Amino acid sequence: MVTIIAVKHIFAAMNKLFFLDHWQTLVFIFFCAVSFIQLFYILFFFGRLALYKPKSKLVSQTHPVSVVICARDEAANIAKNLPGVLIQDYKTTHEVIVVNDNSFDDSKYVLEELQRSYKQLNIIELTQEAKMIPGKKFPLAVGVKSAKHEIVLLTDADCVPASEHWIQSMQSTFNDQTEIVLGYSPYHKQKSLLNKLIRWETFHTAIQYLSYALWGMPYMGVGRNLSYKKALFYKHKGFSAHNNIPGGDDDLFVNMAANKKNTKINIDKDSFTFSKPASSWKQWVRQKQRHYSTSKYYKGGHKLLLGLYAATQFLFYPALIATCLFYNWQIALIIYGGKFLLQSLVIGKSLIKLNEKDLLPYLLFFDIWMFFYYLIFSTSLIKKPSTSWK
Repeated sequence: MVTIIAVKHIFAAMNKLFFLDHWQTLVFIFFCAVSFIQLFYILFFFGRLALYKPKSKLVSQTHPVSVVICARDEAANIAKNLPGVLIQDYKTTHEVIVVNDNSFDDSKYVLEELQRSYKQLNIIELTQEAKMIPGKKFPLAVGVKSAKHEIVLLTDADCVPASEHWIQSMQSTFNDQTEIVLGYSPYHKQKSLLNKLIRWETFHTAIQYLSYALWGMPYMGVGRNLSYKKALFYKHKGFSAHNNIPGGDDDLFVNMAANKKNTKINIDKDSFTFSKPASSWKQWVRQKQRHYSTSKYYKGGHKLLLGLYAATQFLFYPALIATCLFYNWQIALIIYGGKFLLQSLVIGKSLIKLNEKDLLPYLLFFDIWMFFYYLIFSTSLIKKPSTSWK
């Protein structure tokens, strides 16, 4: 027994001495590991979107579509953006459902005025709050269940389609096996640092969920531009699995219902919907905190892959600096340069595909910014989400 204890102490002492003598090498090895993991995500996952080319269809088919929009106190946005949905160039049967959820402004009268000119507009007035169902899920469920057609296309009142072919483009992605189509919804471009950061974060989120879907592991979508079949909604009993969570009417539903066979993406520029970005840092932080508060409910495999990517992205620059200071700055910069070159090629190609090429000159800044981004929003993973969807 004494011998075993002595041996343990000897090994512990040897490990300690090894660490003390070789800790600089361990710092370098850690930096290499972090860099390799980042490169794996960039090439194996994000490269799929960079190289993605949608398959051309031999037979083109159009489907009846129900557009569903939920709105609360959105009179100004309805007046500004809803006509862009109502004037869509789509010859097949379609309807536009607006669920006016307990609005106190003039939304009702704006909608009634628009309905006089556009007969495809159907208005649902909600005058009571749903008990025990916080957030947007109840009005959205009412809208989906009221839809006359099998294909449901979702957007928000503060969104406007990029073109009059939005409905045509999104529905064209469906076939007999497809039940979910993930779209892209960028923000309007403005000349400010905040706007560039918001648009970068939106792109950065999109390159992940679109690339994962191409790999066969769809994990989320955004309600500003998302389409699925009504039968799928009923199959999973709507949002009942997470009705108690204020957010997640888009990403948690996709996380639950999507799989590699039933989900496709659409990055045709005609399929985009544009939103007005947050006008202040405080507003943007609040929006992102609301989003990240639902990610803790994703499937375990999704959380593992997303968490590993975020962790290594956060650790990359501290590991680079430590390697430069304590090991060999020349080797560190060579590895960094190779990684950044490959990253720029993949990310740059994807930026062009998603019509965000004006962000290309700021890639180095955005790459460094992500360290601070994770610091700012890390508490959102444990923070209790707001019960309001507005």
